[in-house]
Amino acid sequence: MKFSTRGRYGVVLMVDLAMSNGDAPISLKSIAERQNLSEHYLEQLVAPLRNSGLVRSIRGAYGGYTLAKQASEITVGDVIRILEGPITVVDEPDELLDDLWEKVRIQINKVLDETTIEQLAEKKRENDQNLMFYI
Repeated sequence: MKFSTRGRYGVVLMVDLAMSNGDAPISLKSIAERQNLSEHYLEQLVAPLRNSGLVRSIRGAYGGYTLAKQASEITVGDVIRILEGPITVVDEPDELLDDLWEKVRIQINKVLDETTIEQLAEKKRENDQNLMFYI
């Protein structure tokens, strides 16, 4: 199974917002620069995330985006499904392998639904912190 850039970059966007701890709204421009992504592409991703209630936008000179919920309440599965739709393993029915693909789909969903944006943000903080010891 391979997730598109929509899903992968959407998770990156959400983790970046979680890293700010909700201190202040974050501009898409700053996220794009930090993550080396297209600001225009992030604009396309943030709209469905905002419409679904995972992200909140704040207007004005010091505006930007924040998480609408606690990062611990948002799963990777939530983000992927909003940006990519239902998670499927294969598109073609195959009676011989249907049970196998269904088991695989269930396990993929389980992992995505058990992994929160907060867990990924913590992992990133640890990795970034560990990198400092080698510089």
